Amino acid sequence: MMVQDSIRTAFTGLKTNKTRSFLTILGIVIGIAAVILMMSIGQGAESLILNQIGGLGAETIVVRPGKEPTGPSDIGQTLFANSLKTRDVEALVKKGNVPNLVQITPVLMVPGSVSFEGETFRPTILGSSGEFFAEVFNIYPAQGVLFDENDIRQNASVVVIGSRVAEELFASSDAVGEYIKIRDKKFRVVGVFPPKGQVSFFNINELVLVPYTTAQVYLLGIDYFHEVIIKADSAESVGRAVRDIEITLRESHNITDPKDDDFFVATQQALVDQIRIILGALTAFLSSVVAIALVVGGIGVMNIMFVSVTERTREIGLRKALGATEKDILLQFLFEAVTLTAIGGVVGIILGATLSFLAALVLGKILGLAWIFTFPIPAALLGLGVSALVGFVFGLYPAMQASKKSPIEALRYE
Repeated sequence: MMVQDSIRTAFTGLKTNKTRSFLTILGIVIGIAAVILMMSIGQGAESLILNQIGGLGAETIVVRPGKEPTGPSDIGQTLFANSLKTRDVEALVKKGNVPNLVQITPVLMVPGSVSFEGETFRPTILGSSGEFFAEVFNIYPAQGVLFDENDIRQNASVVVIGSRVAEELFASSDAVGEYIKIRDKKFRVVGVFPPKGQVSFFNINELVLVPYTTAQVYLLGIDYFHEVIIKADSAESVGRAVRDIEITLRESHNITDPKDDDFFVATQQALVDQIRIILGALTAFLSSVVAIALVVGGIGVMNIMFVSVTERTREIGLRKALGATEKDILLQFLFEAVTLTAIGGVVGIILGATLSFLAALVLGKILGLAWIFTFPIPAALLGLGVSALVGFVFGLYPAMQASKKSPIEALRYE
């Protein structure tokens, strides 16, 4: 029998039991669709985060406290580390220590909400330098002014708010000059940012910016910073600036062995590489978990193929009596299994792509994120190949059992 005849016979067998064939491939469909969905969301998240990082500029350097995280589980340690303090910033601004440094600001993240006369809103509250923030992100107040270095030195209770914060708290009224409450402390609104949307990691429309000294003393009551952002004089000098920053902070912390560093320095490229590694590891982990569905689907294929062999015992006997060889029977049932799982792979790819597109639409339109739909072609090809391989592996043994049946005993089977 020719191979095409075996394929034709396999398709005939599958069409005869459409419902059973669909239920057989259901596990394969779910597994492949989930892999496509995970890979697509992972690539979309990577593109989103990398685009946000790009908003900081190539000459930006971020210094964070604690040990450098090597995986997702280490990020929490960084958030609660307290090794960056005022003396470190004072050491870094000395021209002799970091000659390529042109600007620097500590940053603090303040959890909580803001309120005005009974109206409450939960924004992103940051303690930083107004001038540094405005220059790095190219965003200046549409109304009022920024707070300056004098306000920072005096721990002034002043604030610049985003357009949505102003709308939620003041509606159509002028916000400049009014007082809002943050953690039961009054702050005078000195400026309102124009509508800007997402810039780097921040939604400017929902931002509340206060002097970092005020956030440190009055809002958080701590003597350390969550991170320090530094701007070098050029992208080419970032490498030299990083080395100078590390040397300066080791001297400030009395560290002689770099392995004992209680801080880490991240450039834009380093952040890109780190995020790619973390997202890649998470995507691979999730995909490996989802791949269990393929194994379950493969076991389902094997079970159904055994049932099919049993039900079609007389057919096997008749075909052998008419001259079909063991190879012909083997190929017929093997092609059935491979065809089943390959069809499941195609359906899973289409379903996964559809769900990925809908997820990107929800994240992009409804949640307002700059989410881009990406179709993972390598994952689709891999999924199709794996689904066919699953059919071959889990269909081989039932096909071999079918091919070994005695024609006389098969014809007697009731």
